[in-house]
Amino acid sequence: MSKTGMWVIWLCVLNLVYPICCFAQTPGPQPLKLEAAVDLALTNYPAVRAAQAQAQAAEAGIDVARTAYLPRTDLLWQENRASRNNIFGLLLPQSVIPGISGPVLGTKSVDSVWGSAGGVLFSWEPFDFGLRKANTDLARALTHQADAGVEVTRLDVATAAADAFLAVLAAEQTVRAAEANVERMQVFARAVHVLVDNQLRAGADASRADAELAASRIQLIQAQQIAEINRATLAETLGLAGTTVTVEPGPLLTLPLAMDAPTAALDSHPLAIAQTAAVETARARERVLDRSFFPRFNFQTSFSARGTGALLNGDRDNSKGLLPDTPNWASGISISFPVFDIIGIRARRRAEASNELAEKARLDQTMQALKAQDARAHALIEGARRIAENTPVQLNAAREAETRARARYEAQLANVTEVAEAQRLLALAEIDDAVAQLSVWRALLAAARVRGDLKPFLQQVANTPVQRRK
Repeated sequence: MSKTGMWVIWLCVLNLVYPICCFAQTPGPQPLKLEAAVDLALTNYPAVRAAQAQAQAAEAGIDVARTAYLPRTDLLWQENRASRNNIFGLLLPQSVIPGISGPVLGTKSVDSVWGSAGGVLFSWEPFDFGLRKANTDLARALTHQADAGVEVTRLDVATAAADAFLAVLAAEQTVRAAEANVERMQVFARAVHVLVDNQLRAGADASRADAELAASRIQLIQAQQIAEINRATLAETLGLAGTTVTVEPGPLLTLPLAMDAPTAALDSHPLAIAQTAAVETARARERVLDRSFFPRFNFQTSFSARGTGALLNGDRDNSKGLLPDTPNWASGISISFPVFDIIGIRARRRAEASNELAEKARLDQTMQALKAQDARAHALIEGARRIAENTPVQLNAAREAETRARARYEAQLANVTEVAEAQRLLALAEIDDAVAQLSVWRALLAAARVRGDLKPFLQQVANTPVQRRK
């Protein structure tokens, strides 16, 4: 075989092997740390993007309100062919019958002539007694309210992601404890069956051991189910619903260095700021109504021209009217004052005043809720800390009790029920000890949410050293 043929064979082999190697070396999804999960949720979750878009729309409303200060210029051009009959009489304002100008002729005809018109109207409101400024202030208040809503949404999303992260860790620890319990029950069930087969124990002991083994397996299945559900919930809070998410516990399986939550400054909480902004928005609407019952002044300047094929003697000239050839100009100030609008404005003013009282009441309710949440958070931290101090004692005692119960059973000094109770107690102790540290972190997370800022909590997690649990 020639060298060229060998090179062709090698290239074919490389083309077949290289994609397989690349596929085999493709890394799987990397485990997420808590801070990365929170950042991912703030970036991906749709509610955050929706709140930000609403805030941008509200900010654009300020520019819209400012356009009211600008003058208005309208251009008009029209061509028409119509009859030229005109009559005396009053015609109320309407939008159906077109207006006709010119002297009234003594004859009637259905003949038509050309007509044309064009013009420019410049209008400007030199002063408005503060109405435009009030509308601009209202747009600013709506923007502040929308911005506060963004912070509330970010806090809710970050808290939900962090809590779902801790829930996944707690479920995984429960699964590990349940797996260890199944392994113990399998060893014990095999030992019981050996004793029963050798007629050293009654057959009922084997049945009880099998029942306890089945119960431990059911407990494991339930724990695995909860773990999968919590993992799906975490993926949803991260904006990655339907994908597989793995987590890295980091220092969250150890107790934090500090377990005291500082006193929360409730006035600076995003919920309080958002509700205060709602009160300011209601006041801004009231100020707009206060500035609405004033005369409206409009300075107007117009230049126009018209053309017609109708002649004064009643004849017509079809060579005219296509172009406007008769100019006119005007300049002046118009004043309008809708007197009876005061009735509707006063009714709307009373409605907005009631809305302000309602928003103030909601602000008081929000502050009451935050104070209650702060008290509950401190109680959660204290209770979780005390439980975490006692679970190691409970676990050691349960392990010793289970070992002694098995030894007594093997020495025929105890029955199978005593061993089953001891193993069940050990399984519960292992689960309690596994989630005790996470309960402290979840309590600290609740306190951080009451403070309205998760950054100190995330910094505390980052500064806690990782310790290997025995």
